[in-house]
Amino acid sequence: MTQKYGVRPPGYRLPEETHIGRVRLQVASLERSIDYYEKVIGMQVIDQSATSARLGPHGEDRVLIQLDEKKTARTVPRRGLLGLYHFAILLPDRASLGSFVEHLADIGAYAGMSDHLVSEAVYLTDPDGLGIEVYADRDRTTWTAVNDQIEMATKPLDVQNLIAAANGKKWAGMPVGTTIGHVHLYVGDIDKAADFYHSGLGFDKIVWNYPGALFMSAGGYHHHLGVNTWAQGSPPATDDDARLLDWELVLPDAAKAKEAADALENAGYVVERSGDVVHARDPWGTMLRFQSH
Repeated sequence: MTQKYGVRPPGYRLPEETHIGRVRLQVASLERSIDYYEKVIGMQVIDQSATSARLGPHGEDRVLIQLDEKKTARTVPRRGLLGLYHFAILLPDRASLGSFVEHLADIGAYAGMSDHLVSEAVYLTDPDGLGIEVYADRDRTTWTAVNDQIEMATKPLDVQNLIAAANGKKWAGMPVGTTIGHVHLYVGDIDKAADFYHSGLGFDKIVWNYPGALFMSAGGYHHHLGVNTWAQGSPPATDDDARLLDWELVLPDAAKAKEAADALENAGYVVERSGDVVHARDPWGTMLRFQSH
């Protein structure tokens, strides 16, 4: 499908195959967080040490979430800190999301719910106050564009219709094919964020008419990255806080990963290289790592 919406970056543009890899979180209690991510979210532990655990969907050994323990880490305040707004777990189909919603009701877990037109979404907060979205996309052929922007909204979710889509199938944990669909960040300034992620890193702008927010992607997706200023006045998360330590931007191969890192560096931003690890920090200290398949 030819992309008929969005704004291309002025220079380097990320490849269409670009997607999000794993997210790494700092938490206060590894045991408490593992319990939550297993029982409520439905992840399985792939491997674990005394202070760290890596989790992914059932039936796969692909890591989606890494938990690193720092016992003194402070809970995120309700107003938020610059850094993570939420990371978003993308389920492979609507039926899985219906099963998940029914599972949340069965265990009495509170969740916010929204219909975004391009997707249906459920919002939760982990024990450290870190935001999580669990969602399923509508078929891309149903997405519409208005004035060069994908049409997105925040409407009430038809919960009963969604549960009916599960056709009675009980939740058995995150299924094969589950991924991290996008990351959404609190930032201090939309224009500075656009300079870094759009003009420098090479994401397309996709939606820019949400008050105080900008959504960007590669390959015509509705968004791999959201940024907003809704925590205006809050400081950046520090090493003393529960926070997003880093997130992975996955490129098709090592050469393409180098191109993306070089583009950001050529735009005037610091890119750090240590062996195979290549990473950069946005203007508020949020780290992204360049990865390849």
